[in-house]
Amino acid sequence: MSAVRRSQTAATMPPYPPTLPIQPCTGPVRGSVTLPGSKSITNRALILAALGRKTVTLHGALFSRDTRLMVAALRALGFEIVTDENALTISVAGRGGEIPVREAKLEVGNAGTVARFLTALVCLRPDGAYHLDGDEAMRRRPIGALLEALESQGATASAHSFPFVLKTAGLRGGLVDLDAAESSQLLSALLMVAPQARTPLRVKLKGETVSRPFVEMTERMMQQFAAQPSDYAIEGDATAASYFAALAVVAGGSAEVKGLNLAPSALQGDAGFCRLLAAQGLINCSGLTVSRGAARQGIVAGFNDFSDTFLTLAAIAPLLDGPTKITGVAHTRKQETDRVAGMARELKKLGQQVIETDDSLEIHPRPLTPGVELETYHDHRFAMSFGILGCHDLLKNGLPWLTIKDPGCCAKTFPAFFDLLAGLRAGSY
Repeated sequence: MSAVRRSQTAATMPPYPPTLPIQPCTGPVRGSVTLPGSKSITNRALILAALGRKTVTLHGALFSRDTRLMVAALRALGFEIVTDENALTISVAGRGGEIPVREAKLEVGNAGTVARFLTALVCLRPDGAYHLDGDEAMRRRPIGALLEALESQGATASAHSFPFVLKTAGLRGGLVDLDAAESSQLLSALLMVAPQARTPLRVKLKGETVSRPFVEMTERMMQQFAAQPSDYAIEGDATAASYFAALAVVAGGSAEVKGLNLAPSALQGDAGFCRLLAAQGLINCSGLTVSRGAARQGIVAGFNDFSDTFLTLAAIAPLLDGPTKITGVAHTRKQETDRVAGMARELKKLGQQVIETDDSLEIHPRPLTPGVELETYHDHRFAMSFGILGCHDLLKNGLPWLTIKDPGCCAKTFPAFFDLLAGLRAGSY
């Protein structure tokens, strides 16, 4: 198949239909895709650039629902931001810890990074009043522990879940207790604003945090931005790379994945997914090229450090030989949806035997049931994961056997996903 070349933006793409039958691959994949910029890095970089003292231009930035929400919120707070979607750049004029606008309404959607990072950011204002709200799903996601920590610094919140009004008093510093067991973003939010406190601010964790690599990402990015760069390059999305690694397992062949970074120096812990599949022999990685490996066995592995990718493996587990057991994912029950329960439910629709615990999924492959319409729960990772499973030519005739609901939810982090997938199948770009 020919190379696939497509912008990551959705500016010119028609909306997806409410349901999408997934067209299988009828032969080995051949082609090239370019990963979108990392959402996690883009939204951290936007906050860190706003906290700086000069203008920083982000290159290779992601333009998706989550990053647009962050840009819109920062603009509502008075920050000067210039975007160029064709060039994939965002320029942010830093204000050195100042929050220009005293009162604002901030919409966070269902974006955890936007919700947590903005909540901490606005608390730098000594006399602010901010109304924060999001999607219905956001009202069930963890924010209370962060608000408690900020209240110990002088802020007051009208509620400990969305929506709430946050009255701010600046950050006085000192020791702050934080329970980040439900989301590492709570800790990252505090860390990024800590240098702006009036006296040194230290965070004391109550227990452990989940997804520690995301905290390490925050710490490393803070060091990078401390040097006050004028330009900052955003890594390709390692979580997005998991789908193309899984596609190699499902359809065979190979694909060049531009932006893939498996080096030890990479910021993203989710690169661990490709490393895991390579170590198990399911894929081969050579430079930017990912291809199917010789092995087909199921995997038993802990996913705490790269839990955003567990749905990718769970979705293709029915095609592996023997059971797959995924552990370390209890905290994903409080993400965009209850990801553990949702994945168990949809796999059972497909005829799979699934053993679910609070912290794990064990999947025993059974013959797949065709003609199933799968829920995505407005969760981009369900849509993309099952989009990859649907590329398996189950009926051996190239006809769709699996349909997913709400494919447009991919706009959260990867607007062009299904277009790129279609290009790999058909060589249409």
